[in-house]
Amino acid sequence: MTVLLDILGSVGMWEAVLRIATPLILGTLGVLLCERVGVLNLGIEGIMTFGAMIGWLTVYGGGDLWTGLVTAALAGAAMGFLHALLTVPLGLSQHVTGLGITLFASSFAYYVFRLAVPTASSPPTIEPFQPMGIPVLSDIPFLGPVLFNQTAPTYLALALVVLIAWGLNRTPLGLAIRMAGENPHAVDAQGIDPIRLRIGTIMAGSALMGVAGAFLTLAAFNSFFPTMVQGRGWICVALVVFASWKPARALLGALLFAFFDAFQLRLQTVVEGVPYQLFLMLPYILSIVALVLMARRARVPQALMQPYRRGER
Repeated sequence: MTVLLDILGSVGMWEAVLRIATPLILGTLGVLLCERVGVLNLGIEGIMTFGAMIGWLTVYGGGDLWTGLVTAALAGAAMGFLHALLTVPLGLSQHVTGLGITLFASSFAYYVFRLAVPTASSPPTIEPFQPMGIPVLSDIPFLGPVLFNQTAPTYLALALVVLIAWGLNRTPLGLAIRMAGENPHAVDAQGIDPIRLRIGTIMAGSALMGVAGAFLTLAAFNSFFPTMVQGRGWICVALVVFASWKPARALLGALLFAFFDAFQLRLQTVVEGVPYQLFLMLPYILSIVALVLMARRARVPQALMQPYRRGER
């Protein structure tokens, strides 16, 4: 019990929670936008991998860190456009297309990486984002290091939660996006093209997925390797259901999973004689339990995964 209390009372533990949650927040917001407009995007795992590689490659080639984030967003948007083109105007299966995007983007990322560094025996490194250490606020006991000593992309992710929540619920564009996921015919009746709206929103959501991947190479780590996303994309898809398609709950879900992950990492160092694989399973098992409990009350967008064709009912 004392060991558990020591872990839970550690500043480093809670610092890690916010850091681990950052790519999950960005990725979940990206999936949420896509699904709010009526399209399931299972390409997130590949888009995050591609964004991670493009962001890292931009900085490795001489660009600054913010330019790396922007190029990762553009790379994600490009993959999102491909997904949208196949699923919205053409009406192809969103499941199959999303998985195809994941396979293509992941393989293409590794191919480009090997073209850029063909002879490296270990991944080259860059200088990543450093914790900002906000003056005065970072000196507050406990809360200061946890909340005010993070990297800039973490604050960007938190700001996007507020911005997207406000945009979806308080702006005409947000209303159109939500209605396109519920009844695209009603959107069309108001003179807004649901097809263009869906394509644009999918690109925006996929751009966030690209930034989520870039966080891993530009802030969490300092190099790229093909398996670094490690299922985070699938966790983001599950977190959207946990969040009932609401940005604030998406933040809560990401923090909850990050807490489980940070906790099991520290538990491994103090508990002996237990296979480490059991600890690795812990955050996923607990997340599944939480997902089952929350999903029973979730309200799915009515037009999710339903292709829109003008004139059809």
